[in-house]
Amino acid sequence: MVGSLRLASRTWVPAMVPWRASEDGDVTPAVLAWYERFARGRPGALVVEATGVRDVASGPLLRISDDRFLRGLERLTECVRRASGGETKLFIQIIDFLSIRRRPTPQKYFERFLNVTPRHREFLRMPDSDEAGVRSRLAALSEAELQIALTARELESLRQGFRERVTDVDVPAVRDLPATLPEVFAAAASRAQRAGFDGVELHYAHAYTMASFLSALNTRGDGYGGAREQRVRLPLEVLSAVRARVGPEYPVGCRMLAEDCIESGSTVEDAEYFAARLAGAGMDFISLSRGGKFEDAAQPKVGEAAYPYTGRSGYECMPSYYSDAKGPFGRNASASLRIRAKIRQAGLTTPVVLTGGIHHFAQAEESLSSGAADIVGLARQALADPDWFLKVRTGRGEAVRLCIYTNYCEALDQRHREVTCELWDRTELDEPGIMLSADGKRRLVPP
Repeated sequence: MVGSLRLASRTWVPAMVPWRASEDGDVTPAVLAWYERFARGRPGALVVEATGVRDVASGPLLRISDDRFLRGLERLTECVRRASGGETKLFIQIIDFLSIRRRPTPQKYFERFLNVTPRHREFLRMPDSDEAGVRSRLAALSEAELQIALTARELESLRQGFRERVTDVDVPAVRDLPATLPEVFAAAASRAQRAGFDGVELHYAHAYTMASFLSALNTRGDGYGGAREQRVRLPLEVLSAVRARVGPEYPVGCRMLAEDCIESGSTVEDAEYFAARLAGAGMDFISLSRGGKFEDAAQPKVGEAAYPYTGRSGYECMPSYYSDAKGPFGRNASASLRIRAKIRQAGLTTPVVLTGGIHHFAQAEESLSSGAADIVGLARQALADPDWFLKVRTGRGEAVRLCIYTNYCEALDQRHREVTCELWDRTELDEPGIMLSADGKRRLVPP
């Protein structure tokens, strides 16, 4: 059971972003085809990609920030219900994210983006010079000089691109997030309910706003940062607002991190505490991921934005076959075991969804029998073969197209291209009616 909802099996397809929405965030025929294909494999639950709760432009990512998106979302729920014969329960993951800019050229950064301060003038000994002269002089500094002249944040904006943080309380919109986000999430959840989704998943994971409030790096001094009790405050307030809007019976859960996997970030001990608090406050499920943070992301190319799955924490989130000694499979299981145990010690039965490198029936069974999970989630394996669930259930495991964990799909996501799998995207390109990528070289729906 997930709240009031009974799943046909303890299987789950976590949210994946396929880059198939319109530029305005609407459901397209390609979005419908993508989720229809997963639904035909009949997993117990299917989670629609991270869908924006605020009405801001975000490219071909789904949005649920206004009633104008409802009709498209209704078509999506109808499509999945029809394709799965009503068997697969459909959730939608709703997300907030802060501003991030592409890495600029040094010339553009010093000419347009850097805010010239007295600190810069003092370093250059140019107290009365015009601003253009200060900018020109800064642009001519050596790397060693820049490390002294610029703050750590300014250097980051130069090298990585500017990224807003929840600790930027000098920015009114960021300072006011605790006042604005509960209502924004509640309105989005209400739209999901009206559109026919079976439940919602609050995105409290990875590099985004709510996970940043939970992170140990959140040092806000307004009661929403610092100690664990304060860092979990806004996530609890968002849950309360959502619950008040959708009612006690509508399933509401969250995706959260078992570990930040970055220096000075949140640990498993933090996650144990957060999970117990959230479960106690009425979360109907807790889906666990790990890592995927901006803090250790690789430097992007000029003109591109930082991608939070390129550093060590990103590797922990989506490990490849070419792995370390621990290997790519089940890296989150030990943390999940501890977190689920803490929830049970609190006298709660909230189901825990475990994801991360699960691709074989035996792995899934071990996750359940060991107490690490109540439900197993398969993302990349479901992408490799959306029929995994039907094949395993009907004793045809040998027919499964196994994921090879090269992260071909992740590389497409990083470039904001339609996500596909190398195991099938060049197969039968002449199939009648098949959707192809913009360049005509890849099929967009698995065979």
